Amino acid sequence: MTASIEPVKDYFSNLQTKICTVLADIDGASSFNSEDIHQQNGAHARPRVLDGGKVIERGAVQYSHSIGDSLPAAASERNPHLAGKRFEAVAISMIMHPWNPYVPTFHANLRFFIIDESNWYFGGGFDLTPYYPFAEDVIHWHQTAKNACQPFGANVHQKMKKWCDEYFFLSHRNEPRGVGGLFFDDWCDPGFEASFALVQSIGDSILPAYVPIMEKRMGLPFGEREEEFLLYRRGRYAEFNLAIDRGTRYGIQSGRRIESVLASMPPRAIWKYNWQPQPGSAEAALYETFLPVKDWV
Repeated sequence: MTASIEPVKDYFSNLQTKICTVLADIDGASSFNSEDIHQQNGAHARPRVLDGGKVIERGAVQYSHSIGDSLPAAASERNPHLAGKRFEAVAISMIMHPWNPYVPTFHANLRFFIIDESNWYFGGGFDLTPYYPFAEDVIHWHQTAKNACQPFGANVHQKMKKWCDEYFFLSHRNEPRGVGGLFFDDWCDPGFEASFALVQSIGDSILPAYVPIMEKRMGLPFGEREEEFLLYRRGRYAEFNLAIDRGTRYGIQSGRRIESVLASMPPRAIWKYNWQPQPGSAEAALYETFLPVKDWV
């Protein structure tokens, strides 16, 4: 199959609809709004955001098709030979910030850039950011990620997990953002058809990876202490998005509407000066047991 953006656009668009429908049904109190933003050059964005639901405090599932005369630096810095060239790109990105501290935040994105039939690549992945984790949930998350990669080679999951652990890391804190998952970039081997099949397998695994955790934990009781820790850890999420994330930089550099670019930010967060968890506490367990990189499956 020759590299083409059309089937990728169709898949990402349909995936956006499916994910919004499933998560809105689980939330039960709100739905994702929908906007269609068209540009004169043929580019199209369809941001979908849910704010103030019953289960989801903020959820965003963004679809975009971009056309530009020059790749933004965030996309071309790893491929300098493509700098200054006209491109098309299509992407879907999502974030869920739950109310309940026992429900992890999750992030996923998939993207495709094409210059011509010989210069194109996929990227993306998904990762989990829990506050009060359960080992069985983290194992389920990683097992689902591994299953998505398994048909495409024995080392694909290992490579993408390692990439994820390295990318979602706050170097200024010397601390992982969460418990990892999958991450990949500049993916074009062994060709378009196989690469697109892998991307679809990962995309089709997003809901099976997250929904069972969400449904299992969203009704657990919590109090002020747990909510305060949720907000404190959301501060780390905001730091990563603003200081490190290439996707945020790409969105800003490409001229996308800033409301859409920053829709992934948590609606509330707090920072405490030099805060440390109490030894032996549930908060300490996050740092001592779950954040250190390990092979979960």
